Amino acid sequence: VQLQASGGGLVQAGGSARLSCAASGRTFSNLAMAWFRQAPGKEREFVAAIRWSGTTYYSDPVKGRFTISRDNAKNTVYLQMNSLKPEDTAVYYCAADRFTVAAGEYAYWGQGTLVTVSS
Repeated sequence: VQLQASGGGLVQAGGSARLSCAASGRTFSNLAMAWFRQAPGKEREFVAAIRWSGTTYYSDPVKGRFTISRDNAKNTVYLQMNSLKPEDTAVYYCAADRFTVAAGEYAYWGQGTLVTVSS
């Protein structure tokens, strides 16, 4: 599976951004998709995941502000980020595999896209 993430950039605090991750190379609909992020000097952390069935999971820091969704027909997963805070600044990575919240368990990764939230 090849994953291509896009949509990062500079956003003001309180603003919104949407990340996309397009998958190719194998059946997409059977995979769970997830977003992780890594801030400078910190470990990669779980942000959100969505099962092939559509069930979603969120980390506490983003719950209520971020929404993960997927379009199986387009082999694409999205992360809508609202009410962004400076602490959301990080490189965001999409990942695909069997569902888990552990970064080490995902076999497939996108290249990362930087989101910078200015105060």
